[in-house]
Amino acid sequence: MLHHIVLEKLCSCALKHKTEQIRSFSTKEEAFEQANEWAETLSDSFCGKHGFEVVEVDDNFVVSVEVGGFNEPCEI
Repeated sequence: MLHHIVLEKLCSCALKHKTEQIRSFSTKEEAFEQANEWAETLSDSFCGKHGFEVVEVDDNFVVSVEVGGFNEPCEI
């Protein structure tokens, strides 16, 4: 069974960097670890106008785009 990480929305930064929207892993533990690393990398490398958090949904993980609380939200 594959476990997926899904980037909830492709904001303008994700589109500009040609970021994939889905990643798949063979174990839930690996997917969880990679989801957290991916969210941190996106938060650190994109425009800084939004952040990313990991939310578990069943046996998969969604990297949600947190708009606001940073500067102005980028185009989502």
